[in-house]
Amino acid sequence: MTIIELFDKIKNHPDYDKAGMVLFHNGVVRGTSRDGRKVSGLKVKVDHEKLDLIIKEKRKTPGIVEILIHIFENKDLAVGDDVMYLVVAGDIRENVIETLHDTLNAVKSQVTSKTEYFTEE
Repeated sequence: MTIIELFDKIKNHPDYDKAGMVLFHNGVVRGTSRDGRKVSGLKVKVDHEKLDLIIKEKRKTPGIVEILIHIFENKDLAVGDDVMYLVVAGDIRENVIETLHDTLNAVKSQVTSKTEYFTEE
């Protein structure tokens, strides 16, 4: 899956004509953890039930046309690899930005868990 493929899906949505903005998030593997340690990679696990519930709920947000998420799960990812794509299409910027923000935070806190691998120094 690529971010372009997700964008193509959004553009083919039957209500795409109602969208005034499409916003993308592309999470990547950083070279350092939040606490500053050097990272060599990571692995992500996904709770699909919770993910489906969050997407279903956030799609009900006024003005939102579509939300699509692809997470590169259960594989060893290296620094610089894509971890997650999140695409939100909606009517106006305020609705789209807020929904992307809320959806991303919900996914990160309720849906995904990651194992970071650290380099030996």
